Amino acid sequence: MALTEIDHLSDEMAECTDNCLEAAQACEWCADACADEGEGMARCIRLCRDVADLTTLHARFMVRQSAFHAELAAVCADACEECADECEQHDHDHCQLCAEVLRECAETCREMAA
Repeated sequence: MALTEIDHLSDEMAECTDNCLEAAQACEWCADACADEGEGMARCIRLCRDVADLTTLHARFMVRQSAFHAELAAVCADACEECADECEQHDHDHCQLCAEVLRECAETCREMAA
C-alpha cells in the first residue's frame, strides 16, 4: 500500500504533515550548513535542531492521530516562527530558504492547533 493511499488524514492534516517533514529536512540542512559558517551561528543551529525534532514528532503524532497532536501543533508553530526569525537574520541562502519553509509550516501548524 502506498502512503498516498492512507486516507485517515484530512487534507489539512496531510498538508501539515508534509510541511512538517519538509521543515525538518530544511532545518537539518540549515543546521549542518551553519556549522560551516563560523562564529555567531550557534543559536540558529540549536533552533534548527529543535525544530527538526519537533516537526518530525508532530508529523508522527498526526499520522497516528494522537490526542496530543493539537497541543504539540501550537508548540511546533511557536518554534518554527522563532527559528524563522533567527534564520532571517542571516544572509546565507540556506538560512533564507529554511525561514521560508518554516513560515509555511508554522501557518499549517497553527491551523492544526485551532
